[in-house]
Parts: sequence; C-alpha cells; structure tokens
Amino acid sequence: MQVIRARELVPTPWKNGGGVTRQIAAGPPGGDLDTFDWRLSLATVEAAGPFSTFPGVDRLMLVLDGELELEIVGAAPLRLTADSPAAEFPGDAPVTAMAPSSPVIDINLMVRRGRYTASLERRRAEPNAAVVSQDVTFILACGEGLAIAHGADAGRLGFGDVACIEAARGALVRVRADGPSAFVVAHVNAVRA
Repeated sequence: MQVIRARELVPTPWKNGGGVTRQIAAGPPGGDLDTFDWRLSLATVEAAGPFSTFPGVDRLMLVLDGELELEIVGAAPLRLTADSPAAEFPGDAPVTAMAPSSPVIDINLMVRRGRYTASLERRRAEPNAAVVSQDVTFILACGEGLAIAHGADAGRLGFGDVACIEAARGALVRVRADGPSAFVVAHVNAVRA
C-alpha cells in the first residue's frame, strides 16, 4: 500500500485558465495525456469552459466540494454536488462546465476504452468499513482522521490524501474513521479476454 499526500500533488493549470488539475496516479508509469491507460486526478474548477477531449477514453467524475453543472453534447445537462453519484461520460464528447458560484473540487478517473474498466463511488465511513481491492484500488479521504489497513500496511489519511493498493485483487482493506466522514473508492481493472 502506498499513501499519496494531497500536499505533494503538483498543480497543473488548465490551458483555458478555468482551473487546475493535480494528478494522483496514472498507468503505465511514464505515460502522458496521450498514452495513459488509466489516470486518476483531483481538479479545481474555478470558471466556465470546455473540458479537454480524450478520444477512446471513458471518464468518471465525482464532486467532493461545491456544485457544478456540466453540458455534455448529446445528453441532458448534469448538476453535480458533493452528494451526487459519479457522472460517467465518454472522453470523446464535447463537455462544458458552467460557471460555478465558488471553486469546485472534484476527482476524475479516466480509462482507455476496451482495455480497462473503472468505478468511482463515495462511501460513508462507518466505525469499521471494508473495501475489496481490485487490480488497482484507490481510497481517498474526504475528511480528516481516516485509518487504512491492508495486511501489515497501515496509514492515516487527511483530506485529499489517497491510499493506493495494486496487485492485491480480492484482498480486504479496512477503513476506520474517528468521526463522521466519507471516503471515495476508485477501482481500475484490466479487461480480461
């Protein structure tokens, strides 16, 4: 298990000036925006504007803080809040974020269509919760004081910190919160023939 601290994530400003992205992890190592198979990132949306398009990629997006409206060509507008389930849409589709009333923080998971599948969900932290790991599993803390244990590995996460578990498909990851809290689980799985 690897713990990735939110404070260590490098912000990359968007070309349109509407926000910044902080990449959490991507595969394969060394891949860029044109060659990744999967990519997990945090974003801060500050202004209206178009999303970058990613041909051949499926996207999942979950709002952690704030409220955001997306206009996706060919679909009804989506209003996303910190209580909404993840939005799923093709990376090929033109998507525009409408101007938020305040900055919005969201988590994005993108996978190469036909090679990988993904899921992204918010869960309430109970005194003793558990996650069954997949090919690659990420657990992101939406609050302070989240304890994570996987086998002999253990760690504590603060807001925006992420635990990454790889190559442990089927293993149980214990999640415990000191108080009312939530966490996000992201799974990435290779498509098997």
